Amino acid sequence: MQRFKNILLVDDADAGNQAALDRAVTLAKKNEAQLTVVRVVDQWPLQAHQFTEAMSLSDVHEFVVQAGRDQLEKLLAPVQQGGVRAGAKVLSGTPFLEIIREVLREKHDLVIMTAEGDEGLKARLFGSTSLHLMRKCPCPVWVMKPTHGKRFARILAAVDTDPDESDEEHDALNTKIMDLATSLAEREQGELHIVHAWTMFGESLLRSKRARLNEEQVDAWVLQERQRHESELDRLLGKYTFDDLSHEVHLVKGKATTLIPELANKKQIDLIVMGTVCRTGVAGFFIGNTAESVLQQVDCSVLTVKPEGFVSPVKPEGT
Repeated sequence: MQRFKNILLVDDADAGNQAALDRAVTLAKKNEAQLTVVRVVDQWPLQAHQFTEAMSLSDVHEFVVQAGRDQLEKLLAPVQQGGVRAGAKVLSGTPFLEIIREVLREKHDLVIMTAEGDEGLKARLFGSTSLHLMRKCPCPVWVMKPTHGKRFARILAAVDTDPDESDEEHDALNTKIMDLATSLAEREQGELHIVHAWTMFGESLLRSKRARLNEEQVDAWVLQERQRHESELDRLLGKYTFDDLSHEVHLVKGKATTLIPELANKKQIDLIVMGTVCRTGVAGFFIGNTAESVLQQVDCSVLTVKPEGFVSPVKPEGT
């Protein structure tokens, strides 16, 4: 985890941020990184003028911003006393836009935030801001479950090693996922689970009566397809040494949207490391229907990474 040198922690006054703060401070200390804590406040609505007769809207807004800055500075005082280079900012506007603009301005290499939604409501764990960041933020985004403890005992790396989609972009993203997951598992002294979900295109049609194919022949084709996926997964995992790391590889047949959440639940996974966005937008664990469906079904922290060269659709302010 030596890669992160400029960490941005998103503070949410309405959420339990302690787990995210602890993780950000730990990473900053270990990596001798800069830590910036940012809070985004809404622009004061124009219709609020009836409540602000004694102050102008701009004065009210500045009051809110200053109050937020004071709270963040108080929060960071013990962190700074502990030797961490840390600062605070209060931004105004739409949260995901302002966070991404801050990342672009200051070249942050990691965003950490607390998951939105009520504890235990899986369908709401990842809300609008976190999903927007996972889709559009150029750097990795780590969404922390509010109630998570200090240690990730079980980490799941979700990789896409489809041989038909293999290219430099996929290989680099899978490597980035594995690098993060293995280093985290080693540091946390936890279990590492590696998963790739695969299917054989057209299998149901081949097994239908209309195809009039021998069942044994179809079985042989399915086995051959599995071996292709297994070979590609082995090629990726061959880059890593697991001698001192408890790990388990899961090559599962079926839809990722069903099997990965089931595996995460069965193995009581604390953190999923996965990729978001790829050139095709179709296969594996990339943001789109598949990945977003999975995110809405899991009840754990998630660390998402982008492929090299990803350009955010959000532009810096003024461009």
